[in-house]
Amino acid sequence: MRIIEISSYVATPLSGMTLAQLGADVIRIESVGGAPDRTRWPLADSGTSLYWSGLNKGKRAIEVDLSSERGRRLVADLIVGGGRRGGIVISNSERNPDLTYEALRARRPDLIHVLLTGRRDGGTAVDYTVQAATGFPLVTGPEDAARPVNHLLPAWDVAAGLYLATGLLAAERHRLLTGEGQQVRVALEDVALATAGNLGYLAEAQLNSAPRERIGNYVYGTFGRDFTTADGERLMIVALTPRHWRGLLTATGLTDVVSALAAALGADFDEEAERYRHRALLGDLLASWFTTHTFPEAEAALRTTRVLWSKYRTFTDLAADGARLLRQNPLMAQVRQPGIGRHWAPGSPVVMAGEQSQPEVSPQVGQHTEEVLRTELALSTDDLAMLHENGVIRTHDDEHDDEHDDEHGDEQDAVQRTREVDHHGATC
Repeated sequence: MRIIEISSYVATPLSGMTLAQLGADVIRIESVGGAPDRTRWPLADSGTSLYWSGLNKGKRAIEVDLSSERGRRLVADLIVGGGRRGGIVISNSERNPDLTYEALRARRPDLIHVLLTGRRDGGTAVDYTVQAATGFPLVTGPEDAARPVNHLLPAWDVAAGLYLATGLLAAERHRLLTGEGQQVRVALEDVALATAGNLGYLAEAQLNSAPRERIGNYVYGTFGRDFTTADGERLMIVALTPRHWRGLLTATGLTDVVSALAAALGADFDEEAERYRHRALLGDLLASWFTTHTFPEAEAALRTTRVLWSKYRTFTDLAADGARLLRQNPLMAQVRQPGIGRHWAPGSPVVMAGEQSQPEVSPQVGQHTEEVLRTELALSTDDLAMLHENGVIRTHDDEHDDEHDDEHGDEQDAVQRTREVDHHGATC
């Protein structure tokens, strides 16, 4: 499967990378100088975007002047070409009239055109404005917060990227069976609305007179919250089932106390709704146990149960725990990214037939321009020279930046070589 990607920011690059990690040949189109998100934070010391590199692994990239008619025609030729494996494009823009679904379908009737919009009517939106419009920031954050709290995770971008990939695969499956192409449209705002509806939030708002309250780190409708131990560590504890709940009480020695409380209140704490309704009382009882026990003591007690729990970690903590979490997880492998250096990066979390795909480097601006145009459009050396001379394309030599390599490079190379032998990329 060959996919032409004309995109920026999160959702559409994530969609393309998701498919590339499953084996698709994804060719990313960038304007001269690179896409506007090439410099988006966070950055490496060299100025290379860690964000961009993370979302574009395993793609090929060409650099074309999309403001020129010849440049747009080159891209259109790439989209409509490619035989049975081609004719697929992902985009988050309808600015270029030569690259719309209608214009491209006129040249290739079985075209699959996958488009992300902000709103269903084609209006613009980004994750953070969609958050604001759909209610989530007003129930996120501490219980006593007066202002909306946007989530750090761009959840609607991530979900939209995966919906785009799913829609593309469904359309390709339909084309394989019928020979018919189609346009697939996903609106970022619709992704948030669909999720709010699927999780019951919209129905609750329509049917209940009382609005949903902000509850901080309590888990809505069951028992779960964070606790701090005597040595200052913080844990998240969740008891979804009666078995979880009884295990938590046993681990903390509170079974008899909570039984007496249940009798006094006339409550059955084996019921999720009752645990949630009396969450403050139950939370205070448990908090007093955690504040008198250290984290090692709490960990030892919780490990004897089926209670769901985890210690809170910063991103720095997570990255520093490489020996256990990064080196031993087949999802992760070492990559040497130009401009960044050597670091651990994930492949696809999808394991196909027992095989784990490995991360690849992200392309530099224009890294594959000549290669793609030569192999996919059969352009000659003279053709490429003329396009370059006229400013229609730009080409860059592949660069290597080893200055950030870890001092244990030989050891890490051995780890990488082992993984390359043991884990092969899956294909779709």
